[in-house]
Amino acid sequence: MQPVTLEENAYHEGAAALPPASQLAGNLSGEAVLGRIGPLLVRLARSKQEIAAAQSIRYKVFYQEMGARPPAAGALEERDADRFDAICDHLLVIDSSLPGAEQDRIVGTYRLLPQEEAAAAGGFYSEDEFELKALVARHPGRRFLELGRSCVLPPYRSKRTIELLWQGIWAYCRRKKIDVMTGCASFPGTVPAMHAEALSFLHHFCAAEGSWQVRANPARYMPMDLMPEEAIVARQALFAMPPLIKGYLRLGAKFADGCVIDREFGTTDVLVVLPVEQISDRYISYYGAEAERFAG
Repeated sequence: MQPVTLEENAYHEGAAALPPASQLAGNLSGEAVLGRIGPLLVRLARSKQEIAAAQSIRYKVFYQEMGARPPAAGALEERDADRFDAICDHLLVIDSSLPGAEQDRIVGTYRLLPQEEAAAAGGFYSEDEFELKALVARHPGRRFLELGRSCVLPPYRSKRTIELLWQGIWAYCRRKKIDVMTGCASFPGTVPAMHAEALSFLHHFCAAEGSWQVRANPARYMPMDLMPEEAIVARQALFAMPPLIKGYLRLGAKFADGCVIDREFGTTDVLVVLPVEQISDRYISYYGAEAERFAG
């Protein structure tokens, strides 16, 4: 990603209070490492201090680097925080070679919201932009996981870090018995026409179909079919995609009908729909083989 981000639609409520360490979401926070490549490891946050450090990294990337507009409380504390932080698991990338306390070694983060935690809180974060509730209702036997707020500090934006994050996510999904991954991914800017070919490619060739079909909320719906199918040059469209969206495409993800403009974050958002059973076999083998030993 331009920076490495899977940004969601965001409504912020200031720097929300952090949960007590004993109440960290997901009940996996105290467990073992979820992945490791060289000096980098990935695991879940284990303390309020580590969640605060992840929020600080998000602030640096989203607000200071990408130019999002922080709410007053977030700007004062220089943290990107909202009410969902208290119910999410926070996946952390840690560089064990750095000096200092463990929270000072955090170089990347990804926020994970399992379905049961979302239900207790009144819904998923992405429901503000997309009709995700209807999608979940059509699959009562499936366990959904919402991914979001992904960011990595500039020196660590490499293929290795992305692989480590996916290794951790795959181990997490195995532990939590996740069936479907979803979440918003973003194009920079608030003018969909600037990404006409890429958005049109997603609409014509990568749309979620059948029982996986989902739309942007009517009040926020913006069309993605900005070019006719025959005018799209696939190579050009893929080249224009943010790297995170390319990554989802490689895994076999599909996308909702319609995009949404997020003016606070200055992005154009699309919704990813990725049933685990549809992940390409070669990526299951690639990420799963190493992640399997961390999934127990």
